[in-house]
Amino acid sequence: MWTKIKWGIRLVLIAIVAAFLHYTLPQRDVVRLTGTYNRMTEVGANSIFYASPDSGTTTATVDRRDIRFIEAVFPDGGVMVYRNEDTGWVWPPYFKYDSSNLQAEATNYVSTKEKPEWVAVTHYGWRMPIFSIYPNAVKIRPVDGPDVQLIPWVNIIVLGLLALGFGMLWRMWQQFKERMIEPAVDDLNNTLDAMDAGADAAKAKARGFWGRMFRRK
Repeated sequence: MWTKIKWGIRLVLIAIVAAFLHYTLPQRDVVRLTGTYNRMTEVGANSIFYASPDSGTTTATVDRRDIRFIEAVFPDGGVMVYRNEDTGWVWPPYFKYDSSNLQAEATNYVSTKEKPEWVAVTHYGWRMPIFSIYPNAVKIRPVDGPDVQLIPWVNIIVLGLLALGFGMLWRMWQQFKERMIEPAVDDLNNTLDAMDAGADAAKAKARGFWGRMFRRK
């Protein structure tokens, strides 16, 4: 039972870390831009998925913001809407302050279905219509076509460094456990064994003493 609980906790932690990385790390979509616009947006319980109020894209009222949006279409016909907010110096660390320029670039790349211009939109975050959550676009660049292959070098490097760091921490923990914890546990077990042996000897001695007393009678 305890083994199942431990594995359940591990799986939950792995899922949380994986979701955090999937939301934070940059992703790139090859799309055709169809329009850009600004809209006053109510931000409430989903505020953690929007930029902080001091990142340069909000008004004096935190719950109602004038947010830029970018509309796009995938090669297979699916649609996507990106928000375009500055991230500032807060998390995630994209240090984005050029949302106005990015909106102008997006408007310039808008094209029609008959004469498509394909671009790669770098973004982070998720699209959840039910919660009015949009991925935040951080970069737009033209590509040769809808079938272009994009290698996620940033993600490969970040995940590689995280794996290396985790491996080093795991090795340090194993060494610490071998040098400090296991000897301490062994000493404790030896002490407990000695105490048990002493208690058994005392009991045996007591039984022998009372046995002799009763035999004398």
